[in-house]
Amino acid sequence: MLRLSGLKLPLDHPAEAMPVAICERLGLAPQQLLSHAVVRRGNDARRKNAIQLVYTVDVELTDEAGVLERFAKDHDVRPRPDTDYRFVTRAAQDWSGKRPVVIGAGPCGLFAGLILAQMGFRPIILDRGKVVRERTKDTWGLWRRSELNPDSNVQFGEGGAGTFSDGKLYCRVKDPRFLGRKVLEEFVAAGAPGDILTEAHPHIGTFRLVSMVESMRRQIEGLGGEYRWQHRVDELELERRADGMHRLRGLHLADGGFIETDHVVLAVGHSARPTFEMLHRRGVHIEAKPFSIGVRIEHPQSWVDRARYGNCAGHPVLGAASYSLAHHCANQRTVYSFCMCPGGRVVAATSEEGRVVTNGMSQYSRAEFNANSGLVVGIDPERDYPDGPLAGIALQRHWESMAFVAGGGNYHAPGQKVGDFLAGRASTELGEVIPSYKPGVTMTDLSRCLPAFVLEAFREAIPVFGRQIAHYDHPDVVMTGVETRTSSPIRITRGKDFQSLNVAGLYPAGEGAGYAGGILSAAIDGIKVAEAIGLSIAAG
Repeated sequence: MLRLSGLKLPLDHPAEAMPVAICERLGLAPQQLLSHAVVRRGNDARRKNAIQLVYTVDVELTDEAGVLERFAKDHDVRPRPDTDYRFVTRAAQDWSGKRPVVIGAGPCGLFAGLILAQMGFRPIILDRGKVVRERTKDTWGLWRRSELNPDSNVQFGEGGAGTFSDGKLYCRVKDPRFLGRKVLEEFVAAGAPGDILTEAHPHIGTFRLVSMVESMRRQIEGLGGEYRWQHRVDELELERRADGMHRLRGLHLADGGFIETDHVVLAVGHSARPTFEMLHRRGVHIEAKPFSIGVRIEHPQSWVDRARYGNCAGHPVLGAASYSLAHHCANQRTVYSFCMCPGGRVVAATSEEGRVVTNGMSQYSRAEFNANSGLVVGIDPERDYPDGPLAGIALQRHWESMAFVAGGGNYHAPGQKVGDFLAGRASTELGEVIPSYKPGVTMTDLSRCLPAFVLEAFREAIPVFGRQIAHYDHPDVVMTGVETRTSSPIRITRGKDFQSLNVAGLYPAGEGAGYAGGILSAAIDGIKVAEAIGLSIAAG
C-alpha cells in the first residue's frame, strides 16, 4: 500500500471525485486503483472564495512498485508507513515487584498509567484533585458562584488542565514512532469522534473529554491499575548513593501515608507550584524556563469566519475558523496568538486563592458566539526573572494577584476594549463584543495588571494583526486578563533515560516538567516515560 499526500479537491466535491483525482495524480487507469482510504484532511484557504480540501490517502494499486519507481523523486508518493504501536516490554505473568506510581491524572499521567497498565505493571495513579464529574462541579462553583476549591479546579483533578480546553490534538513534536497515532486511537476507543484520526487539526472539546477520561480510567483499573484521589504528595523519600546522587525510595503523602516505590512518573502539570517548591527544597535539579504572559482576546466568531474563509464562511465542512498570528516588536518582544479556541469561551482558570487566571475552552461543536485566543508575549529567565529556578512562579503570582484586585477582588476578571487600550484610557462599558468569562468581567485599565513591556508590545502588534485578520483590532473587541499559565515556568531536568539528573527513579514528564505543551505532546511524553520505566523494571 502507498501513501499519497497533497491531493487537492474542491470544497464541495462529490465522493466519486476522490478515486478520479487519485488516478489522474498517479497516471493510472481506474482499474489499477484497488482501494483508497483517507488518512488526513485539511484545507487550503489562501484563496478565500476558492477554498480547496487537501487530502493524504492510502492507496492499494495493482502495480505499486512501478508507481514508486516512476515517482521516486516525488515526496508526496511513498510507501505507507507502519503506524502500529508495539510495546517495548511486558511484565512477567507472575511479576510482583514494587508498583510504579504516577503523580498526576492529566494527559501525561493518563497515558503513562495506561501504557504501564497495558504492559502489566499495575500502576498507582495519585492526584490531589477529584474524579472528573466531581471536579466539574467544583469548577462550575468558581464560574457560577466565585467559590474556588484550590485542590479541584481547572488545573487539578482527573483529566488535568486539558479537560477544560478546546481539546486540541495536534502538536509540532517529531513523532517517528507514530506515538500520536496511538494516543488518537486510544481516544477513539474511549469514545472520541472517529474524525480525529483524519482531520489535520483534530479537537474533542470538554464534554467529550469528560466521558473519555472516565472510560480510560476504567480500562486502567481493569488491567490492575489503581487510582487514589485527593492524595497530594508532600515529600520524597530519598536515599543518598556513594556517587552523590540520590535514589528515590518512596512518597510521603499529605495525609501522613507513605508509598514505597522505586519508579515515579512526575506528571503534575504546569500549575503544581507547591510540588515545584518541595522539589527545589529537596535538591531535585530544576531550572527556570521561558513562558509567556498576556490576556485572552475575544471576537465574534462570525468575524473570524468571514476574515478567514470569505464567502465560504459557515460551510459545514470548514466549521469555525481559527487563526495563528505572530509579530516581532521593536522592543525585542514577540507577540503571538496562543491556544486559539473557535466558537468557545474564556474561563476562570486560577488554582490559588486571591488570584485571577484566564484560559480558553470550546466544546466539540465550537458553536458558541465568540472566538477567543491568548494574546501573549514571550518572556525568558535571563531578562525577566533571573532570581533562581522559581522566580517565574513568583512573577506569575504577582500579576495574577494584581488581576484579582483590578477585577474587584471577587474572581471577576479585569477587561478592556481594544479601542480604549490603544488610546491609553480605561474602559467603563462594553460595546458590540460581549465577553464570555464567568463569573464576570470588570471593565478597567489592563495596565494595572500587565508589565509595561507587554503593553508596549500589544500596542504595536494589535494594529498589525488587524491588517491580517479583518476586525481583529475593532475598537469593541474585548481583552480579558491575565493569561499566565501558557506553559510551565520551570523545567525539571532529566537525562536520556528520562530520569531526573540527580534523583534516580524520578521521571519528570509532561507539561509541568517542561517537556510538553498541550494534550497530544503531553500524552506522547507520558508514553515515552512509561516505556522507560517498563524497561527499567524488566531489567531488574
